[in-house]
Amino acid sequence: MPETAIWLGVLGLLPFGGTALAAAFLGNQYGVGAMTALVAYGAVILSFLGGIHWGLAIASDPGNGTLPRRLVVSVVPSLVAWAGLLLPFRVGLLVLAVGFAAMLYVDTRATSAGEAPPWYPRLRGPLSAVVLAALIFSYFA
Repeated sequence: MPETAIWLGVLGLLPFGGTALAAAFLGNQYGVGAMTALVAYGAVILSFLGGIHWGLAIASDPGNGTLPRRLVVSVVPSLVAWAGLLLPFRVGLLVLAVGFAAMLYVDTRATSAGEAPPWYPRLRGPLSAVVLAALIFSYFA
């Protein structure tokens, strides 16, 4: 697993943890802003995960017949993320959580099919666990 990917992945968790804690403990005055930041950052990162699959798809052999399916799968996270932004905070958190869990499944399947590097799920698994914990914690906070 590339060390740079590990560091960037871990650093990418800081906004999830920080905004989740802020939303829970700063009260209504600042908590709403923190919740807005959490949902927005979650939507951006979920969309980014779809972009990874777009890149993997266009770098693959177009003659193997999987390109259309892979391109469709790559844009769904952006649509889910957008819906998460438009919904009330609590519902949006759940939509994002489902989106992140689904993308972890997609990532694992892509690796099994040889469409993503073997180390990718080992990176995404722990990162997704923290993201899901932050989103669910904020839902109940």
